[in-house]
Amino acid sequence: MRLDIITIFPDMFQPLKESIIKRAVQKQVVEINIVNLRDYSKDAHKKTDDIPYGGGAGMVMTPQPLYDAINALKTQNAKVIYMSPRGRVFKQATAKEMSKLEHIILVCGHYEGIDERIIELCNMEELSIGDYVLTGGELPAMVVADSIIRLLDGAITTESLNEESFSCGLLEYPQYTRPQNFMGKEVPSVLLSGHHANIEKWRKEKSLEITKKNRPDLLN
Repeated sequence: MRLDIITIFPDMFQPLKESIIKRAVQKQVVEINIVNLRDYSKDAHKKTDDIPYGGGAGMVMTPQPLYDAINALKTQNAKVIYMSPRGRVFKQATAKEMSKLEHIILVCGHYEGIDERIIELCNMEELSIGDYVLTGGELPAMVVADSIIRLLDGAITTESLNEESFSCGLLEYPQYTRPQNFMGKEVPSVLLSGHHANIEKWRKEKSLEITKKNRPDLLN
């Protein structure tokens, strides 16, 4: 997969150079390009924003730099996505859907957002990571990128993906490791039994219990 991220703050993307994402890049599972939008601005001062028509607080990102950047990056199979609080909500199912794409261009908005004409001209899909507003699209873009990349073949083991939250509609069961006793709290005896059927049953019961408590909406 190729992933291009358009931003006016490229230095914010250091987390995508660490851990599992770093290894996925090294193994050529994914190609990540952080694109500085200011490089495409024709303004003498490399501005990418201006005051909104109709008045109002804040600034709006201008169409020219975004239009040129997207068209310079776009391939035949590219999907252009604008990180926006008014978009459809990003979920694990969305991540799975997007992990099958060949090329994704993520656009990070800022200020009051981007000129509406760019959304229309570039056939953007708007995507939100939740019902709240952030200062810009950089953090949401990193969330989406991380969620997608870890699903790509070769990024992490298939077993890890099959037994995590949302993989089967429930939240994940509790996890334990050494030592067996910590501060007087013992690891559940069933996990020490070696009886795989009983362990599997316990994990399913705990997943259901945690889901009922924390996310009952998932059971509907």
